[in-house]
Amino acid sequence: MKKRLLTILFISALFTIQAQTTVIDSIYIGGQYRSYRLYVPAIYTGSSARPLILNLHGYTSNAQQQQLYANFMPIADTANFLMVYPNGTYSSGQRFWNAGLSSTLVNDIAFLSALIDSLDLTYNINLNRVYSTGMSNGGYMSHTLACELSNRITAIASVTGSIFSTQYGANCHPTRPVPVMQIHGTNDPTVPYAGSSASMHVDSVVRYWRKKNGCNPTAIFSNVPNTSTSDGCTAEHYLYGNGMSGSTVELFKIIGGGHTWPGFPFGGPGTNLDINASVEIWRFFNKYTLSMLTAVDENQVFSQSLTLYPNPANSVLNIKSENESMLSVEITDVLGKVVLSEKTTTHSISLTHMQTGIYFVSVKNESGAVANMKFIKE
Repeated sequence: MKKRLLTILFISALFTIQAQTTVIDSIYIGGQYRSYRLYVPAIYTGSSARPLILNLHGYTSNAQQQQLYANFMPIADTANFLMVYPNGTYSSGQRFWNAGLSSTLVNDIAFLSALIDSLDLTYNINLNRVYSTGMSNGGYMSHTLACELSNRITAIASVTGSIFSTQYGANCHPTRPVPVMQIHGTNDPTVPYAGSSASMHVDSVVRYWRKKNGCNPTAIFSNVPNTSTSDGCTAEHYLYGNGMSGSTVELFKIIGGGHTWPGFPFGGPGTNLDINASVEIWRFFNKYTLSMLTAVDENQVFSQSLTLYPNPANSVLNIKSENESMLSVEITDVLGKVVLSEKTTTHSISLTHMQTGIYFVSVKNESGAVANMKFIKE
């Protein structure tokens, strides 16, 4: 990580960041000043409301390094959006984001929400088009914002980040569909693609948001053209469409890719140059506004996706669900007594120990949504 950051500082002179377009400032929140860098393109006049992108650095990094590393500036200069690079706080001498790690640590959700408000006081921000992206720990934090600040963050993109296992399921509460893009290398040594004891498998992250958004279970797959044959890696693209309110989930799987930002020309081994992550992220964000992603009742959506059969049932009750793997099932009789409580991946429940009568079944998925139905045991 340190080696990469030194490289970024070394080549920083190659990028033109006009002093008049990068504003360095801070806001006071939670008993401390929190600093940030704001890139304002030269074509911004304030006459019309413009999109805002939060770009969050990785662990041990900072706002300035992230600004150079992701290099959104040329895109902002033509698309006319504002890009803010906040700084995380320190833990063990290193900057970090509290991406759902602990309620006793700094509240970065409150900071980033207040930062949006502060910028909106000075600049003409389109609050219908506020997005978050980030590298590594900044990618984790973007997922956290999708979970806990979905009333303000329209869509997110994570590069080499994941979701901490402690936040999975019931600790993620988006109030509506959140479009998500994930970009990740299969040889990432820092945030392994296959997950760890602390983080979810990247495929599980994608599946999690696909289910949350009600997207198609099967992706539209394409191989990204291998335009750079010397970068040592290739890219695959997966698009899960037809989600609620038009939401989608996208994955760029970098085969052989490392813990790097695709498209960064000085990223070293494992940096994919077949795609430019910043270009792809803006393409993805540019499709969505907050107003089009209407609030949904997760329990209602989950209930509509389930079918009990046969009903009436004799010895076995089946639960049909295309988008779910593990289900928690609880069955009670008409007196409210629990007669069965189990988790199932087969979605088949044995009824041989139950007497004939009417029963109520409560089914919960891994995201915490609950469906309540009833059936008759013959």
